Amino acid sequence: MTEPEPELIRRAQVGEASAFCELAARYERRIYSLALHYCRKPQDAEDLSQEVWLRAYQAIRTFRGESSFYTWIRKITINCFLNRERSAFRRWQRAAETFIDHPKHSEADLIMPSAEATLHNKILFAKVRDALSELTPRQRLIFLLKHHEGMTYEEIGSALGCSPGTAKKAVARAIHKLREHLHVEDEANECVPCAAGEY
Repeated sequence: MTEPEPELIRRAQVGEASAFCELAARYERRIYSLALHYCRKPQDAEDLSQEVWLRAYQAIRTFRGESSFYTWIRKITINCFLNRERSAFRRWQRAAETFIDHPKHSEADLIMPSAEATLHNKILFAKVRDALSELTPRQRLIFLLKHHEGMTYEEIGSALGCSPGTAKKAVARAIHKLREHLHVEDEANECVPCAAGEY
């Protein structure tokens, strides 16, 4: 029978390593996925994930249940991203393309995609990666948190220590880059005022 999460947290906070391992097992795929989307290299994502879980293990006693356990772990992950950025960790490459909406396919395409569809997707993903590579690491992180994690601009601003407006502008800038590379015109109502400043 699966043990309730609050009980696992309580046991982990009093030093039961097995309880912490059970918590980690429940969320390790999500944290690794988040790290991989940002790092783009499996080895870098693995290293970052291990750093996140080490920090979480060291800080588990500080968890007060004011948010969900995953939200707490995600905050630690974001801090690890930012710490590596500040320490000139520049091996991260492009944000993953999996959070970009795929074109709709017929059921037959989903079962056995045609060579043409496969080639089209490869070209599309290459363009997406090229567009995202032109963003700063911080802009890519904000875009990832918005479109992969589904965080609000207020949540992103709180997590990164910036205003919601700054987070919104970073996402708009990323979308503009994507549209440029994919030759999709910006919609008039989505423009961002120049007075907002660079980020």
